[in-house]
Amino acid sequence: MIHPEFTKTLVTDHLERLRRDARVVRGPRRRPLVDTRDVELRLCRIADDPELDRLAQLEGRPVPFGRLVVAVIRGRIVAALPLAGGHALRDPFTKTEHLMPLLELRAAQLRDPKPRRLIPRYVSLMRGSIHA
Repeated sequence: MIHPEFTKTLVTDHLERLRRDARVVRGPRRRPLVDTRDVELRLCRIADDPELDRLAQLEGRPVPFGRLVVAVIRGRIVAALPLAGGHALRDPFTKTEHLMPLLELRAAQLRDPKPRRLIPRYVSLMRGSIHA
């Protein structure tokens, strides 16, 4: 049987070691994940011209020609990327770096649509008519 004072000393030492190790393990804090639930990606519309002019004015550049893919957060355009390529327009007062890969991906999808093959559709329609 172990003496109670000796047990108390062992427990106290163990707790101190655990606390010391916990301080060392913590390390750098992780950045919070970006919430993209409020983000809408779409092609620009004629009604977006005032917002695009505002973004261009904030950046000190003209609005790019052609269609743009825009990122809208809570009803406000915060970034726009030309479909034809070129520099994006960004709101300097809003964090938009997490939106740029999304805009680039969407622009690439719209730029190079995959041609639709009609043969599988016809084959499935023929199969359906055979079994009818």
